Amino acid sequence: METIRIQYLNDEIERLRYIDGVSDWIDLRAAEDVELKAGEFKLIPLGVAMQLPEGYEAHIVPRSSTFKNFGIIQTNHMGVIDETYCGPNDWWRMPVYAVRDTVIRKNDRICQFRIMQHQPAISFVEEQLQGNDRGGFGSTGFN
Repeated sequence: METIRIQYLNDEIERLRYIDGVSDWIDLRAAEDVELKAGEFKLIPLGVAMQLPEGYEAHIVPRSSTFKNFGIIQTNHMGVIDETYCGPNDWWRMPVYAVRDTVIRKNDRICQFRIMQHQPAISFVEEQLQGNDRGGFGSTGFN
């Protein structure tokens, strides 16, 4: 089991935890109350900074209910934080765009993350592919 050093912004931030038996993703919460008008952008503070193990990165994505509940879209669609972003002022944030007026309260669950190992070293060999054709983009090969 890997150990991750974590710093919380303050004692009001709910501590991170797995939802046992449900998912291996971990919810992240807003660290402050945020009010957004439709069309506004904001970096929402998540109240944590972490020192990930060497060779690992965090992938941050919205929760499935985030758009329905808050009307926000994560502007980079998936955030990637690597192990070099680990200083005492390297606080995690979620960049969002509001499609409607909304209010997010401190400790509302707005996104989730998981820790992944870096991609292994790969090389590319240019050649004509010989695999079965599935029918192009957006197709499972069935009509």
